[in-house]
Amino acid sequence: MPPLSVLDLAPIPKGSTPGDALRNTLDLAQHADRWGFTRYWVAEHHNMTGIASAATSVVVGYIAGGTHRIRVGAGGIMLPNHSPMVIAEQFGTLAELYPGRIDLGLGRAPGTDQRTLRALRRDPAASDHFPQDVLELQTLLGPLDAGRVIQAVPGTDTNVPLWILGSSLFGAQLAAMLGLPYAFASHFAPDALMQALEVYRARFEPSGQLAKPHAMVGVNVIAAETDGEARRLFTSAQQAFTNIFRGTRGQLPAPIDDIETYWSGHEKLQASGMLACSVVGSPETVRQGLAAIAARTGADELMVAAAIHDHRARLRSYEILADIMNEPQRAAADRREPAHA
Repeated sequence: MPPLSVLDLAPIPKGSTPGDALRNTLDLAQHADRWGFTRYWVAEHHNMTGIASAATSVVVGYIAGGTHRIRVGAGGIMLPNHSPMVIAEQFGTLAELYPGRIDLGLGRAPGTDQRTLRALRRDPAASDHFPQDVLELQTLLGPLDAGRVIQAVPGTDTNVPLWILGSSLFGAQLAAMLGLPYAFASHFAPDALMQALEVYRARFEPSGQLAKPHAMVGVNVIAAETDGEARRLFTSAQQAFTNIFRGTRGQLPAPIDDIETYWSGHEKLQASGMLACSVVGSPETVRQGLAAIAARTGADELMVAAAIHDHRARLRSYEILADIMNEPQRAAADRREPAHA
């Protein structure tokens, strides 16, 4: 089993507030910190009433300030929405406050619709400059070059690790060319996963940050005591993805007993396609499902998302996942225990 990390979109369950969602995010992060997960990432989205992580760098600071060990970061910042200078200052500040614990994943999509993009005062063509913006940001976070008159303060020489995020071959090619770790968004766009991983690994060029390819794969995991209970919890995500196609995005719905009563055949095909990289079930089902994904992709790390309406059920899902993740260490410890007479 590769290392496991958490992707939290700070979902706002139906009937809750953004404040409730953010407090739940911190609570989950504190548990993930104790349970041994590697990273805890939040993502930038705008004008979405079911997601509370729009001010991503603020949320990263909130989580980092309430945890101790786990790496915290953005998965990701949608760089076309921002100037590299501002992001360098924000994440440089976070790196100074929480040294050695901050990650910066970068995406090329706007994370919103075109009307909201205009409200952000960004040029829709800004994504065309994504590779140049990544390089500029990398320079601002690196050592101060002789003769450079503009620097991010804080930011310069913090060397915050950059990641390239993607759901197509573009991100894979860019991450390979720059020698950066690559995270594929297969938790909602799995179609090009295997091809992107192949391109990334084949074209990777070592860099000062990374000597060999490091690929992270996104996966939805809904774990519960039984397969049936987990499948019921999963209906919240299934409804949410169906609502995307209906143009009725909103807060995360409560689970229902029979998803077949909610979606049409065409909607089922669309939503199930987006959610194809999901593992849903009892601890044993989840263990086998994750092992199969790890074997198929050769992932160096799995980034786990879990859109679960009830916070206690979401905590329990990640606790089950942590138990699976920590089984090898417990087994090794048991083998080291001396036999008793």
